[in-house]
Amino acid sequence: MSTSDGTPPGGVITLDGLDLAALVASRVCHDVISPVGAIVNGLEILEDEKDEGMRGFAFDLIKKSAAQASARLQFCRIAFGAAGSAAAQLDLGDAEQVARGFVEDQKTKLVWETPRQLLAKNKVKLLLNLVLVAATTIPRGGEIRVTSAGEGDATEFELTTTGPSARVPANVLDLLAGRAPEDRVDAHVIQPFYAGLVARAAGMSVTIESEVEGEKVVTRARPV
Repeated sequence: MSTSDGTPPGGVITLDGLDLAALVASRVCHDVISPVGAIVNGLEILEDEKDEGMRGFAFDLIKKSAAQASARLQFCRIAFGAAGSAAAQLDLGDAEQVARGFVEDQKTKLVWETPRQLLAKNKVKLLLNLVLVAATTIPRGGEIRVTSAGEGDATEFELTTTGPSARVPANVLDLLAGRAPEDRVDAHVIQPFYAGLVARAAGMSVTIESEVEGEKVVTRARPV
């Protein structure tokens, strides 16, 4: 999808509001389509199968997939949605709960060492989006450790990812800064681009660097 009004000085892409909404909606659909599809498959098995073993498998599949779909929707509601009013504050404890439900699996462990507090909505949305960005730095799985320092408007975040083949994904720094290859943003890259938008709205700067090549990546968000 091309930019709506070109690329202004400094190279930052500006998307039309409708284009941005469409791309974010596409990303949300991508996140939930897999578990929803698995639920449909489970229902089809129940409809066709008489074997008790297969029916038990189908029930387990439906239960697991429904829980996964619910967790992903709860995460997306806060990370991408308009939870609360424009001036609302969100609880970091709630952010931990939805982040854990979204990213933790057999390959990825989330260690949350951020104390519970109420923060401005965009700061919490940024943290959740940075959890997604951090997950892309460990394509073979590993650990995401989330810490914070300070309180209120002075709060800053650090996300340390460790795992085999840990690396900073191509173009992610440009996308966070509002730039993209060939000045085009599509559904495949909208999430880090959106994270950059939220960071600027929250008055935060984001850096990502590989501290130990192939093993450790650190993402930091600090007030500007």
